[in-house]
Amino acid sequence: MDNPASLRDLPYADLLQPHEGAGLRSGERYDTVHFDATAFGGVEALDARFLECALTDCAFTDGSLRGCGLNDVFVSGSRFVGTSLAETEWQDGTADACVLAGVEAFGARIRRTVFRRCKFESVNLRSATLREVVFEDCVLRDTDLGGATLTDVSFPGTALHRLRLGRAALTRADLRGATVLDLADGHEALRGATITPGQLLDLAPALAASLGVAVADPGIPLPGRTRRR
Repeated sequence: MDNPASLRDLPYADLLQPHEGAGLRSGERYDTVHFDATAFGGVEALDARFLECALTDCAFTDGSLRGCGLNDVFVSGSRFVGTSLAETEWQDGTADACVLAGVEAFGARIRRTVFRRCKFESVNLRSATLREVVFEDCVLRDTDLGGATLTDVSFPGTALHRLRLGRAALTRADLRGATVLDLADGHEALRGATITPGQLLDLAPALAASLGVAVADPGIPLPGRTRRR
């Protein structure tokens, strides 16, 4: 997948036009628009469509972009705080150096998208669908992927803190590049993932506990059983 690092790397860079107007509108279609250093506080833009757009240094606070579609969109240096991104659709996009905090993104559909140097804090991605997604050099804290579907997803250089995977379905998920792999729940979901031997050793106690396996040295009484005298 393409992985542009700046605006000039975009194939449609010369076509971008500055955004005119005070905000965003629900159901509106935005083609080759550049949103730069714009504050969208409390914006309500449900089901809007963004095609070959760029969002640089923007700030979304609260509000809702629920059901929006982002196709071939470049997002850089932008913040989403308390914003609803539920049931949004991301395809062929890049998000670079962005912050998502307290975001509701349940049911999102994300395909062929790269998140690079992004920070996720308490993001709800429950029941989301991620396919061919890369989290590169990111930090994910308290991210909830419960019930989500992850296919061909990788995490090179990414720290995963208190990640929730309960009832998630992983297929060819590559966790080997994760610098931190800390699961709050959903250890059973790892059956569709690839991890390193070192990660396996770190996860062994939690994996054993999730399977109901007690680990003890020989000679130690089994749990619940007393030694005969």
